[in-house]
Amino acid sequence: MAKTFKGRIIAPGTAKAKALVSHNGFNTLASYQMALMFKDKQVKCGDQNNNDLYKKPMIDKALCLPETIGSTTGGMILYAACALGKQPACMLFSKPIDSLAASGAILAANWTEAKMPVVDSLGEDFLNFVKDDMTITVDTDGTVTVE
Repeated sequence: MAKTFKGRIIAPGTAKAKALVSHNGFNTLASYQMALMFKDKQVKCGDQNNNDLYKKPMIDKALCLPETIGSTTGGMILYAACALGKQPACMLFSKPIDSLAASGAILAANWTEAKMPVVDSLGEDFLNFVKDDMTITVDTDGTVTVE
């Protein structure tokens, strides 16, 4: 059974991908550092403190998260992942996105060829409903459908 959620558009676009869900804060630097340094084609999450994502491939997934945490380099890491074509299909946040992550997503949307829609403020019901491998569709108006 499909369920629809409406959020705020941070980086525009559409996407359809399998969900990868974390109920913990997403540490962008810890999650991407090893994959980007060593050119991991699957872009496996390197954050040992995130049991939901650790060692799971993030590329082309719909990352479903509460929020980002950690380093002030988070926005730059998102931008770099997009510039290298190593980004998730989309990033979906139950809470409002922080300004650093938002800046990376906005810069990537404007300065790279990457297509990575980012929607925030989807609500706790979104994160409670979505499970790994469910199909996520993101529409241009910030509507997210989970099936």
